Amino acid sequence: MAVPASAAPLNTEVAGKVDGMYPWLDGVYKDLHAHPEIAFQEVRTAGKLAGEMRKLGFEVTEKVGRTGLVAILRNGAGPTVLVRTELDGLPMEEKTGLPYASRNRTQDGATFTTHSCGHDVHMAAWLGAARTLVELKAQWKGTLMFIAQPAEETVSGARAMLDDGLFKRFPKPDVAFALHSWPLAYGTVGFEAGPVSSNSDALEIRFNGRGGHGSAPDKAIDPIAIAARFIVDVQTVVSREKDPKEFGVVTIGAIQGGTVGNIIPDTVQVRGTIRSYSPEVRTKLLDGVRRVANASAAMADAPAPDVRLIPGGAAIVNDAALVRRTEAIFQDAFGAKNAVRMPAMTASEDFSVYANEGIPSMFFFTGVYAPEVVAEAQRAGGKPLAFNHSPYYAPVPEPSIKTAARAMSLAVLGVLARL
Repeated sequence: MAVPASAAPLNTEVAGKVDGMYPWLDGVYKDLHAHPEIAFQEVRTAGKLAGEMRKLGFEVTEKVGRTGLVAILRNGAGPTVLVRTELDGLPMEEKTGLPYASRNRTQDGATFTTHSCGHDVHMAAWLGAARTLVELKAQWKGTLMFIAQPAEETVSGARAMLDDGLFKRFPKPDVAFALHSWPLAYGTVGFEAGPVSSNSDALEIRFNGRGGHGSAPDKAIDPIAIAARFIVDVQTVVSREKDPKEFGVVTIGAIQGGTVGNIIPDTVQVRGTIRSYSPEVRTKLLDGVRRVANASAAMADAPAPDVRLIPGGAAIVNDAALVRRTEAIFQDAFGAKNAVRMPAMTASEDFSVYANEGIPSMFFFTGVYAPEVVAEAQRAGGKPLAFNHSPYYAPVPEPSIKTAARAMSLAVLGVLARL
């Protein structure tokens, strides 16, 4: 696989730029880590990134899609490349014990907040790539469109930015990139052509019965029994109706009903998530959930349930040609053993919103843990790694941020560089 001639000579130069600016990135990262804000509350976070980007010479527009920002840098005639980072943390308590651990809370004080998904790594790498590209302006032509998106964790921020005129008020990009930290060895970059994340849909079902005394169930219609039947039977949609070679999951994460042990309640609420890669499997699972819910109620001669299937994010589908081009750049920079194809993640992401506007896109992964720690976790009986969204998720900052900043800089240069 040939490395694009425009990017290959810049590997050493990019690495040197990132190494030289790391003390600045480390300070920004630890400040962001200690002060996370949840979806659509990212006022301080967006303000900090906006200030740093203005210092680099970008034209910055704030509050796009409510607290998001768009930073533009024009450098002659050439393609427009979008680079996205996310701003939001999660409403949970950090338990890493790090000296810069978050003790922040949501605006209403109801819960702690933390960057346990790694968005602080992404923001630091985003700034690092922006500065690197500014310092290498003589080596490329085109327009940089760096966007900082709110509310990725609720899979709603990308749509909010588009609805606020992202591609009408600003240039529509020719190519888009985003990265995500992952429990891989630092120094590793993972990617794939085609789907790299899942479709995400939520289910909310209220099973309706008729309340009564627990000692006389024949005088009632028991919605708990109906919900229990549904929770078991809906798995046959996955195991018996879906092609076993295709990915699909239906998970029930919450069930609420009743108040005491001797009263049959009137209703039971069930909530869950549905994940898939392909549109066909997505449709089959959604149809199956609705059908099994109605059948479970009908078997008990109960009123029809109230079924809500709530669309979430669509799967990210990487552009194959862009992946092939960027893969060669990554392998040249990091080595073939460290720039690898990897399976799609089963989690969901709303970067797909931009790609689905007809923009060739690539979403890739960068590692955050020491190689020996990852190797230990892979051995039988080894200590498991803390995954994204764990309260113990603790990337090793310097090698993680440097790898991500280098990878993103080189990916963009692969499109824009003209040597």
